[in-house]
Amino acid sequence: MDIGKALPASKEGESQMIVMMGNNLYLTSITLNGEPSIEQIDKLTCLDEQAKISQVFDCEGLLLCILKEDSRFVVLNPYLGQTRWIEPRYSHRPSGWDRFSYALGYMNKESCRGYKLLRFIDYFYNVPEKQFFWYEIYDFDSDLWTTLDVTPHWRIAFCNPSVSLKGNTYFCAAERNVDVEEVLANSLICFDFTSERFGPLLPLPCSGGYHDYTTLSCVREEKLALLLQHDESNLYELDLWITTKLETEEVLWSKFLRVATAGFDSYVPFLGGSFFIDEEKKVAIGFDDGNNRHIINIIGEAGYLRALDLVGDFGDQECKTDLCSYVPSLVEIKQPEVRERKQESGLEKLRYDENMSRLVLLEANQ
Repeated sequence: MDIGKALPASKEGESQMIVMMGNNLYLTSITLNGEPSIEQIDKLTCLDEQAKISQVFDCEGLLLCILKEDSRFVVLNPYLGQTRWIEPRYSHRPSGWDRFSYALGYMNKESCRGYKLLRFIDYFYNVPEKQFFWYEIYDFDSDLWTTLDVTPHWRIAFCNPSVSLKGNTYFCAAERNVDVEEVLANSLICFDFTSERFGPLLPLPCSGGYHDYTTLSCVREEKLALLLQHDESNLYELDLWITTKLETEEVLWSKFLRVATAGFDSYVPFLGGSFFIDEEKKVAIGFDDGNNRHIINIIGEAGYLRALDLVGDFGDQECKTDLCSYVPSLVEIKQPEVRERKQESGLEKLRYDENMSRLVLLEANQ
């Protein structure tokens, strides 16, 4: 379905979101005025019915989809019903588990945007000889993959997904030499798709331990929000912050919400995977991080909690669930030109061959 042809006019207090459930994507509306309610609008059918989606990343209305049983990726604009399939140079899925991290972003050109896809694999161990990392970028214009020349001083945990904001992408991270058992994430790092470089580590307003959960979200394409969900220390507390200043060398945070979930009588709510916030209503919205995979929690101040049951056919509810706030985009997805594909440089071929040799050795020793 091209949702641009079927998207109803938004009502006051209503937001659109994309829900991933049962390895499919659904356009869903959530209303926060009065008693909150949720409604499935339609299943997105821009993709082949056989495509099973395992991860989804939003970049201002364009969705990067990682597939469960296909090594290719697909970027789609559900509002216009456009897709672009991308072939990776190689796949690395030990025991069927995709170990790459992904991000979609763009650089601004004179008359359009130049979209790029970042993906990387980074095994960090205390023993330097065992470390392996490979960062590469795909350019939509050239239809080529390029290995990035980086030596990371950072550590981005595989469980920390990327968030796109104004063309760049952000991750929760930590210094590479810090013990992962002590600190999983205490910094913010930005990847600039124009320079194709990572920026400095900037401080988070908190430090997430190995058993804590930290994740980012985008707020109205203007700010970042950070969720810290405690596990061992301060059990059953959620803390949320939003940025008040976000620049290359500086970030400032303001506390948005603290929720002491131990105060709830019969139900302890958590937020699993991605989330988004409503600044006006001062609530956070996300899937329940427990056995109730079809429940979306709305958590706010003074013990406010609404658990909304997703009604409808969402396929296999045992599969991973996720969601993101959705604003339709009129950006058209550029398709590869029908011509002979450019050849990679000799240096790029050398880098690729060296990394592939190391990756094969790594897989053999796992």
